[in-house]
Amino acid sequence: MPLRPLHRTDGYLPIEDHGLIGDGVTCALVARDGAIPWLCLPTFDGEPFVAGLLDARGGGTFSVTPAGLRQAEQRYLPDTGVLVTELHAVDGVLELTDCLPLRSGADLSEPVPAGRGEILRTARVLSGSVDVEVRLAPKDGVQVRSELEAWRIRWPARPDLDLLLWCSHPLTLSGDGAITGRARLAAGERLTVTLQWSGQTHTRARHDPQRLLDQTAAAWRDWAGCLAYEGPQRELVRRSALTLKLLDHVPTGAVMAAATSSLPEGIGGERNWDYRYTWVRDAAFTGYALNRIGMGEESYAFLAWTLRNVERRGRVDIMYALDGEPPATEWLDATLSGYRGSSPVRWGNGAARQVQNDVYGELLDVAYQWVRGGGEVSEPLWIALRSLAEQAVSRWETPDHGIWEIRDAGRPFTYSVAMCHVAVDRALRIAEHQGLPHPRERWRAEADRIHRTLLDQAWDPDRGTFTEHLTPPSGGDRGGLDGSLLTLPLRRVVAADDPRMVATTEAVRRHLSAGDGLLYRYLHEESPDGLQGTEGAFLLCSFWLVDNLVGQGRLEEAHDLYASLCGRATELGLLAEEVDPSTGAFLGNFPQAFSHVGVISSGWNLARATAAAEGGAAR
Repeated sequence: MPLRPLHRTDGYLPIEDHGLIGDGVTCALVARDGAIPWLCLPTFDGEPFVAGLLDARGGGTFSVTPAGLRQAEQRYLPDTGVLVTELHAVDGVLELTDCLPLRSGADLSEPVPAGRGEILRTARVLSGSVDVEVRLAPKDGVQVRSELEAWRIRWPARPDLDLLLWCSHPLTLSGDGAITGRARLAAGERLTVTLQWSGQTHTRARHDPQRLLDQTAAAWRDWAGCLAYEGPQRELVRRSALTLKLLDHVPTGAVMAAATSSLPEGIGGERNWDYRYTWVRDAAFTGYALNRIGMGEESYAFLAWTLRNVERRGRVDIMYALDGEPPATEWLDATLSGYRGSSPVRWGNGAARQVQNDVYGELLDVAYQWVRGGGEVSEPLWIALRSLAEQAVSRWETPDHGIWEIRDAGRPFTYSVAMCHVAVDRALRIAEHQGLPHPRERWRAEADRIHRTLLDQAWDPDRGTFTEHLTPPSGGDRGGLDGSLLTLPLRRVVAADDPRMVATTEAVRRHLSAGDGLLYRYLHEESPDGLQGTEGAFLLCSFWLVDNLVGQGRLEEAHDLYASLCGRATELGLLAEEVDPSTGAFLGNFPQAFSHVGVISSGWNLARATAAAEGGAAR
């Protein structure tokens, strides 16, 4: 990739100017200027130790950067989670390599921690001479003391963590409480700095950084060897799989929706959410995507973790934190100004307490995938799953907050009703597959009734399209268009080539268009969601459009759209949740698992359909 100057707006680099590193327990973002502005400890959903991404002045940073920096580029070592940033300064070039190192012999396919509980940053001068500046300034006030050529850090937010900073060159405590240092390095010379929080690494036990890098890269490459995909955009699909693995909490199997919290869906707006959790609906979509490209162990672990939570709690929740409980109550953090002034910054997620009727179908679809993959349904689990099917039967007509988790009065969303049909359908399939007791005839009748009602009340004959919700009980219209309508064929509710679905696809494509193949989820003036401001185009909706075009046999259009969407990935192959249609800039939390699921699923669908078409033509 060509070198690019660094451009800040309101003191912030673009969202897309960041790379992701991780170890299967937590992760960090590394900016193109050599700073780490985002790190939560000790897990993905833990307290933010560094949060300069959400407040450039007061959020903190962990930077290794050359004085006089002019331009930079980033790349991953192939098939790894090891990130290289090449920084060009006035008098020389510095290569910075970052990772969360993995222990010797680590196997990323095993459901056990593979990391060492540290960040390793190694800097090497490629040419010329460089003044390398090191700075660690945590978000919160900390207590620091020098200890055997290292720095022991006590963090009041997590006093149980044993934090240690070590550098191969001298560091000092500055007047503002940061730990800083500056070293003049010539070509070939190196600087190494580590931040450790495992509490198990002694200050005198210095490991060879190159060996740590090599064993970490080797572990990643061994894992990547399981990936099986030969379709369009092969390298990006592989990188999307690696990104999902970087968001995978290996000890449990949970996959984070995103690495971050509160990156705005609209600059300056209030649409800022904490996405460091696992949604049940994500488990269904992600499970299918992972299985298709050889990530069977990850899919199995994700499905099992989700089902264990249901069996343990006796009910299904919309989303889970890593401890298997719903996230903490949402609260606003007034100490951080937000990315480019986009406040409020939120921790926790209030949507966890919403009514979202699609969750029954999402979970039963997860269970169906589990059974199809050879999993067994225990008696306690079947009791829980039967209860979910019955809840879908009894509640499908109840207005809810929908897939987009609106913060307004509930509506009888088409997607939610469709997923209640899926709930009963998948419960029937599971029961029949495993010979489990169930009210077969009643469930079949209820599934048919839900399906007939959906086709009748969500279809607007005047507009010639399905609409976002059914006719409300009190009467009135069926609302506007909604990008989630494109999932009806994906969940096998309406066939992609059904004339009504073809018409709906075209209506969504036209009415929700943000230009250049991008789609809005819905239009706020037609579908109020209880929030102020606007948002960007939602990438996953466009990938769903690709899938519909594939299902309708429109392969050339699908290939063109897919290539256009993949072309929006960064030089590192990363995607955010949304895109600003006017500038192409990323919006929303980053990297976003759903967007990478779209890359994988749409690529797989295209590859399969193209192979079938070519085989048919050959015959």
